[in-house]
Amino acid sequence: MAKNKPVQCLVRAKYDNLTVDRRSANYQPSIWDHDFLQSLNSNYTDESYKRRAEELKGKVMITIKDVTEPLDQLELIDNLQRLGLAHHDQGGFICDDFKGKLGLHEASYYSLEGESIMEEAWQFASKHLKEVMISKSKEKHVFVAEHAKRALELPLHWKVPMLEARWWKDTDLQEKLSFARDSLVASFLWSMGIGSEARFAYCRRIVTIAIALITVIDDIYDVYGTLDELELFTAAVEMWDINYALNHLPDYMKLCFFALYNFVNEFAYYVLKQQDFDMLRSIKNSWLGLIQAYLVEAKWYHSKYTPTLGEFLENGLVSIAGPIVTMSAYLSGTNPIIQKELEFLESNPDLVHWSCKIFRLQDDLGTSTDEIQRGDVPKSIQCYMHETGASEEVARKHIKDMTRQMWKKVNAYRADKDSPLSQNTVDFMLNLVRMSHFMYLRGDGHGAQNQETMDVASTWLFQPIPLEEKHMAFTAPKADEFLECSLS
Repeated sequence: MAKNKPVQCLVRAKYDNLTVDRRSANYQPSIWDHDFLQSLNSNYTDESYKRRAEELKGKVMITIKDVTEPLDQLELIDNLQRLGLAHHDQGGFICDDFKGKLGLHEASYYSLEGESIMEEAWQFASKHLKEVMISKSKEKHVFVAEHAKRALELPLHWKVPMLEARWWKDTDLQEKLSFARDSLVASFLWSMGIGSEARFAYCRRIVTIAIALITVIDDIYDVYGTLDELELFTAAVEMWDINYALNHLPDYMKLCFFALYNFVNEFAYYVLKQQDFDMLRSIKNSWLGLIQAYLVEAKWYHSKYTPTLGEFLENGLVSIAGPIVTMSAYLSGTNPIIQKELEFLESNPDLVHWSCKIFRLQDDLGTSTDEIQRGDVPKSIQCYMHETGASEEVARKHIKDMTRQMWKKVNAYRADKDSPLSQNTVDFMLNLVRMSHFMYLRGDGHGAQNQETMDVASTWLFQPIPLEEKHMAFTAPKADEFLECSLS
């Protein structure tokens, strides 16, 4: 075997009496099986917990008004956000007085293009935090040093505010398409980050299934399917025709197409019943855009073509699935759906454009090394290296710098008072990007379930919050009452 040559795993499959050598990513089975997911339940659904939650919210409001010291205010805001008690909807209760009260380091990440003073603030605050971290490390205060380190990794503005399985089990996709990733729990984690409020329960259900389906289809286009098969599947989605799928697709693709077809049609039917609004065309077009972007990358791979970074990103902001996830969240989490807002979303406005590019870059930073080794289309890092001759280390630094500049653009567009997008829609978009920072900060948190991200998922979703771990900056109400409120 040639030195440094990427290793590609192949599996052999028969199709129409022909033997086809297919790539395999050797994905590991999910650590959370169906029976375990079905055994989960909540102890906090009784009406008594809801009443208790309302009482605790009143106590929190009193506490908020009593906190006057700036440092205590900042720590209080941080604690409220981390406990999920600072939502914009009627269930949240953070005071308007706290809006805009951020630390110097955090405020710098809200900067817009051309604001050099914020650049200086970021450099100053980062240098200060690094000095604190070094100092504390020397003194062996490891706990404090680790907090400083995490503060430098991601600003709060880039983080997610809060960190049922049978409808997916019945599709049989994971059993029949064993080459694809089993991503149900990871998909639910994304949905929780995108819309964690209680009123977005249906939105979470739709987004979870959508991301799980996206993962399977992505593995078909990236790994398993031949180019001829991929073109047939793209045509089937474009025509949205069951008969065409039955007559032209291989069996494994028929199963995937029917799952997508049924999911989209049932989703559209539900919205039609609830709101008397026909959104079938919009959601179909969003899925088609994603699949066409997948096909572009498949053609690049099979022709051994390396695109420029700009060329890759223009296609990649769609293939990362940001637009389809945003559209799914909007259509399932908005009532009433506003035609003007929907049309604006479909036009790929600047907020969506730059947000999805950030999403794309975070995915590439966390996954591109593994994907290139198994044999995949070059990602943003490799495209920049090929285009400029830069080393991987330099390319990664460039991608991180691009992320920071793109966040400035996003901050500018989200501040646009003339935008037809509602605050909920903006939050869906921004939370998706924040989730990408979370998922890919230390590798592939979506696909590789032995990563630290999946440990966090296990703690977040399946384990109770230990009441002894409470570090609040105030005395009334008690920290355990905050936790009780957040769980109810």
